Amino acid sequence: MQKMPQWADVFLIPLISLLIAFVLSGLVILAIGESPIEAVRVMVTGALGSTYGWGYTLYYTTNFIFTGLAVAVAFHARMFNIGGEGQATLGGLGVALVCLAVPWPHWAIALPAAIIGAALFGALWALIPAYLQAKRGSHIVITTIMFNYIAFSLLNYMLVNVMRPQGAMDPASARFPEGTSLPTFQDMFSTADAPLFRGAPVNVTFFIAIAACFLVWWLIWRTRLGYQIRAFGHSETAAAYAGISPVRITVIAMLISGGLAGCMAINNVMGEAERLVLNSVEGAGFIGIAVALMGRSHPFGVLLAALLFGFLYQGGAELSLWSNIPRELIVVIQALVILFTGALDNLVRMPLEKLFAMTRRTPSASAERKPAE
Repeated sequence: MQKMPQWADVFLIPLISLLIAFVLSGLVILAIGESPIEAVRVMVTGALGSTYGWGYTLYYTTNFIFTGLAVAVAFHARMFNIGGEGQATLGGLGVALVCLAVPWPHWAIALPAAIIGAALFGALWALIPAYLQAKRGSHIVITTIMFNYIAFSLLNYMLVNVMRPQGAMDPASARFPEGTSLPTFQDMFSTADAPLFRGAPVNVTFFIAIAACFLVWWLIWRTRLGYQIRAFGHSETAAAYAGISPVRITVIAMLISGGLAGCMAINNVMGEAERLVLNSVEGAGFIGIAVALMGRSHPFGVLLAALLFGFLYQGGAELSLWSNIPRELIVVIQALVILFTGALDNLVRMPLEKLFAMTRRTPSASAERKPAE
């Protein structure tokens, strides 16, 4: 028998964990002599109070959707892909090579090619750790962490020695052709009478991220491959007994995971910077772990969790700008959210399981006493 309803596991536990994290964060703000209520007001106003704030919030949300989905797919196969940072970094290299290779006449033609380049480079960067896990027994956590640093070094070499324009000083590629410029929300939704999202980097990639959520849902819960991934994640022994190849599922799941992480580069490299620069990922690969944990590895949950972390990123930037609270405090809040939704999940889960067990026993006990009376 299930210990608690599905809705409680999916919604109630993350909500309580989030509230605990925010209460503790408020205590930290009080400890440094600031007002938690004012901090919340500044964050909400800065992140959600204008189309400019929404533009940045949705821009960060787009990044976190891709990296969260990448971690979620690997979770379903019982693998902990911590390599999203490196896979997104190499995805950016794939985007840059595609955008600079051809004088693209229009973004609608360049975008599909860039998506393929990003997904291919991200997937290939996940292939070697997947092979080492499947064939050699090397732990996926260790290999993906190592490959993050290799990716950073490779990108640094490419930007400094290969892709940097002659005479330029900063380690960055040339600007992409004008035909690769993706339409922003300002381009799509502004009018002369109502200028919306002015200066915000959110762009058409947000809709690609939403489509990715649907595609991952369809893959995991509506296809034979998705069933095999979930079966392998629940029990490798049972999956092998049913004829599911552990090597095949490990490699395929990591390829999909790496490809999703690589697609993040469409947003930040092609959509925002319009060139490849160092550290363009900015930690989004690691935030994807928290997003997947909080979203319970479900695409809809990942979307909501990504929106929350997008709010925290943009709200934190506004908080550091308009108050005496340092932006590093947002890292503390993120760490508390990760702590309670991941490592301390049982701190909330176990009391709730006991509570739901008591509510189930009480009606049954009264029903047993009734005939005796």
